[in-house]
Amino acid sequence: MVFKKIRDAFSGSRDDVGEDYLEIDLEQEKKDNKVLVKLFVLKDYEDANLVLNALREGYTIAIVDIRNLKKKDPIELKRAISKIKKTVEALEGSIAGFGEVIIATPSFAKIPKEVISRKDAPKKDMDDFY
Repeated sequence: MVFKKIRDAFSGSRDDVGEDYLEIDLEQEKKDNKVLVKLFVLKDYEDANLVLNALREGYTIAIVDIRNLKKKDPIELKRAISKIKKTVEALEGSIAGFGEVIIATPSFAKIPKEVISRKDAPKKDMDDFY
């Protein structure tokens, strides 16, 4: 019924002129485009899906604590990180890890992979840690 009225209004076919009108609220669909920084804890392999779903939304930077899964099952940790990394690459985002934390971003944010340190210390690539 609503679509018929819209179609008739745009096509010029107006059988019921003056009876009803349709008001469209253009502000109703307005989305909040703020960037979210979400914290995640990988307790098992399946928790990687939570990270991936957040990244696919497009406005989330994920900070992932891998400490629990690292202690529990290092092989599952590698699988989870690999899964996250593949998805981040498909989204043209960035991923970097340091210690027991991984940071993953969608395409709008890039992570420089150089470690900032004192002048006399050699610079290392973040990939050296994994």
